[in-house]
Amino acid sequence: MICERYETVVVPFPFSDVPVLKRRPAVVLSGPSFNERNESSVVAMITTAKATAWPSDVTLADLTSANLPKACVVRWRLATIPNALILRRLGRLGPMDRLACEREFANILL
Repeated sequence: MICERYETVVVPFPFSDVPVLKRRPAVVLSGPSFNERNESSVVAMITTAKATAWPSDVTLADLTSANLPKACVVRWRLATIPNALILRRLGRLGPMDRLACEREFANILL
């Protein structure tokens, strides 16, 4: 499945501290050209973050557009997922959430 940048999807997300994959929502960060050429997409984890918070978390304001059922944040835990493992599309980040993610991602690269 080739996704657009800022689509929300469900993927089996890898964890470095646990030898299992957990199905969870994620936001696609890479563009469709990259995704198609590399047969993989770069994604960031979406989590409810009930127990922990990272200073760089981006709280999502438009849950309807993203098609998420409860309050979530984009956490900058990144993974490159083969496109064949994208289980389904959920929605797309709203304009303000996209802008907030772009700003925080730019801070990561400083």
